[in-house]
Amino acid sequence: MNHRHTPEFDLQETLSENRLIGLWRMMRGFRLPYVGATLALGLAAVSKTATYLLIQYLIDDVLGGGLLNLLPWVALGFLGLALFEGAFTFLSGRWAAFTAEGIARRLRNYLFDHIQRLSFSYHDRTQTGELLQRATSDVEAINRFFLQQATGVGRIVLLFAINFAAIAYINVQLAFLSVVSLPLLWVMSYYFFTRIEKAYEAYQEQEARLSATLQENLSGVRVVKAFARQQFEIDKFGAENKEKYRRGMRLLLMHSLYWPVSDIVAGMQMLGGFLAGALMALNGIITVGDYLAFSGMVIWIIWPMRNLGRLIVQASTALVSYNRVSEIIREDREPMEAGDHLPDGDVRGEIVFENVHFAYEDGTEVLHNINFHVQPGQVIALMGSTGSGKTSLVNLLPRFYEYTGGRILLDGVELKRYPRKYLRSQIGIVEQEPFLFSRTIRENIAYGVGRQVTDEEVYQAARAAAIHDVILSFPEGYNTLVGERGVTLSGGQKQRVAIARTLLKDPRILILDDATSSVDTETEAAIRAALERLMEGRTTFIIAHRIQTVMHADAILVFNKGHIVQQGTHEELLKDEDGIYRRIYEVQARIEVELEREIASVGG
Repeated sequence: MNHRHTPEFDLQETLSENRLIGLWRMMRGFRLPYVGATLALGLAAVSKTATYLLIQYLIDDVLGGGLLNLLPWVALGFLGLALFEGAFTFLSGRWAAFTAEGIARRLRNYLFDHIQRLSFSYHDRTQTGELLQRATSDVEAINRFFLQQATGVGRIVLLFAINFAAIAYINVQLAFLSVVSLPLLWVMSYYFFTRIEKAYEAYQEQEARLSATLQENLSGVRVVKAFARQQFEIDKFGAENKEKYRRGMRLLLMHSLYWPVSDIVAGMQMLGGFLAGALMALNGIITVGDYLAFSGMVIWIIWPMRNLGRLIVQASTALVSYNRVSEIIREDREPMEAGDHLPDGDVRGEIVFENVHFAYEDGTEVLHNINFHVQPGQVIALMGSTGSGKTSLVNLLPRFYEYTGGRILLDGVELKRYPRKYLRSQIGIVEQEPFLFSRTIRENIAYGVGRQVTDEEVYQAARAAAIHDVILSFPEGYNTLVGERGVTLSGGQKQRVAIARTLLKDPRILILDDATSSVDTETEAAIRAALERLMEGRTTFIIAHRIQTVMHADAILVFNKGHIVQQGTHEELLKDEDGIYRRIYEVQARIEVELEREIASVGG
């Protein structure tokens, strides 16, 4: 599918059960500079080794042979090798940074794009904090792998090969004596690698839970304060933080054990190499210059190989993070364009439910044998207790979820034949808990329209939602910046801005999911009057709990445990004295009468 925000290539193609192969595939487009970075490290390693060979030449030939006239040239040689090494070390770092940051940038962009296109069911079952952790901390771990660990391994291998060859050139026996303990070092590194990998995975999982706890608390901080549950939340966060501390200490303990043990092994190997070289020099097997050169080069065999173990251990974190990121990438996107029926214009809005069933992925069936017919432009009200299936039903219309039995027809065509993208362009939704972005009120109202809109269009939508005068009362008017989640507005004001946003979209099908629950009776009446004018020719679904909100609908569907137990107009449903609708009506009417009496008594 081609669209404006398609990534450079699909990272799903890079996935592999072998994580190193997967990371190699992830480098597509950056391999050349990365190979260049590795080769530059090799050239820097050559210059370092050449420095020690130049020391050998200085001691044995220049000083030992009395060729003092060559001293200036030897000095220039040292300077040239130092500049050569510095230049290629710089180039290696630059190219490695270009590669690592480029891969990380592309990965972040892909993940953001991918997450936007995942299904509603995926977001329902995945915590926000978990996604944040994987898109930030885990991506940074992969970034460090490319920036430091992979090139570091290449540098170490090159240093080992070049210096081992140079020592072997001096004396083959000395070369093999210099690496006798390396197999032990590698076995030890692998042992720690497997354990640190598991410890790091557990640590990352706990950090994700901690992030989720913090994110949830900050999102619901008003509820926490309203119910004075600060101590409960503090204790909850403290328990998660304590577990993170415990897992972090275990991870650090594994690292702390590796260093001293590897230092002992490397130190013993170094001491043994120096001793062997010294004995050879004393016995005349090698020269003093050979020994001095060997003393420098053996350091660049032992300590890099010791660091190789460290890098391998650290790379385990990147491999864990690769798995965690891959789990997101493996999730299938919503096929927004899939569907063989794409009308040229807008839908009319005729909707038919025929024996519709719906169950969530866990097998819980929430809608049973739903049947009703909606003519274009009709207003359908859905009533029932919480969890009775009202919201699940309207979520089927934009194909947020797919019905599992029966069929839904839109203008005579089965709903599943329409592309999701087209359906959602035809449907406007105002949810029970509207979300506003940290932008101006004007930008929030214009958010749902995929084109430039005029100020007058924004004003008309705001007037229709009975929020225009309220907005003008703010010092900045429509340029008032709405705080995070709209916290600078009251609940009713936020809902009216959300209604204005939906009305500006001018959808053919309108879904109001308890959209007037946070407004007073007077404001609700103003919104309803405006909607009655604007909903002409549009099919509208209203989920509500107030009889006053639904009594003028063309049809009212009463839900109970996933079934439609009553349907008809307000007048028809009132005739059924034993029906749920009649009982709701009588309870609400009694409450209103008692409220009026209380107000009258206070006024008297």
